[in-house]
Amino acid sequence: MAGNSFGQIFRITTFGESHGAGIGVVIDGCPAGLEIDEQYIQQQLDRRRPGQSAIVTQRKEPDNFQILSGVFEGISTGSPLALFIPNTNQKPKDYSHIKDLYRPSHADMTYQEKYGRRDHRGGGRASARETAARVAAGAIARLLLQQADITIQAGVTQVGQLKLEQAIEKIQWAEAANNPVRCPNAQLAAEMESLIQEIKKSGDTVGGKISCYITNCPVGLGDPVFDKLHADLGKAMLSINAVKGFEYGSGFGSVEMRGSEHNDKWVAGAAQKQTATNHSGGIQGGISNGMPIYFNVAFKPVATIMQDQASISKDGEAATVSGKGRHDPCVVPRAVPIVEAMAALVLADHYLRDKVVRL
Repeated sequence: MAGNSFGQIFRITTFGESHGAGIGVVIDGCPAGLEIDEQYIQQQLDRRRPGQSAIVTQRKEPDNFQILSGVFEGISTGSPLALFIPNTNQKPKDYSHIKDLYRPSHADMTYQEKYGRRDHRGGGRASARETAARVAAGAIARLLLQQADITIQAGVTQVGQLKLEQAIEKIQWAEAANNPVRCPNAQLAAEMESLIQEIKKSGDTVGGKISCYITNCPVGLGDPVFDKLHADLGKAMLSINAVKGFEYGSGFGSVEMRGSEHNDKWVAGAAQKQTATNHSGGIQGGISNGMPIYFNVAFKPVATIMQDQASISKDGEAATVSGKGRHDPCVVPRAVPIVEAMAALVLADHYLRDKVVRL
């Protein structure tokens, strides 16, 4: 199976399945001499872990990790850094009823057809549990970026039709940590939580949107052709389970604007080169320009619903799929740290690549 690695210099490879012994990640290219704050890594994993509130899956996984290599006396050695997260709450019997069935909008059929076999226990390798490994790696990437004062903040800005109507540069991102929805607006968060609870009781699911805001990114990250910074951010976000859309800067709203409105004019005489507006989203020509980078990520409703659905068996015969097990009624509350982690992995990789270019 290909496609388990991401990045060029700061490069990760994840492994493991949802209901196997565990999941993990190997990081190549982490510079030697970086202080590995294990408490910080665990804090990031705790933000993603299941069972943390009434509006997420009730699978009880502490997501405690083990560092297997690459660290000595709390400092990275420069050798491959490996982390392992044991699975402690597997319930494979919850999935025995779909062993020979294809669930609507899951990877069951495509996985079976491509590889000739599949792990039906929670989706196996295709499960969103794999993202815990990304969060662990992303935490180490963030420790690297902290040395350059680069900050990455994200929050839930839409659930269903409930949307935060606020300019992204005005959002109080710290507020997202104060509610289980992770919305940076307390009043809207309460409304979102009620909606998710209502959807959950009906046996259904609902989608949402996460916005991300990156500050203090230096000028020069990214390359102008295939490795544009926004292209790599887009690939990173679209690689996350359930993601259906990505837009950065003015995004799809730019189609309604004229060039005279959309152009970000440079401010003469400023202490640091900056633009009066930021429709470019901090990236021009695929290269960061020093302004804040911001983007939105759209997540579909979780495909597993607690309702009977018409489907087919692996032999193509008509079948009914019944929703069972432990699943999120809305994925975005737990996806916030995943979005931040993937952004950190992209920036850490380009940060190190830029250092090589400037040698």
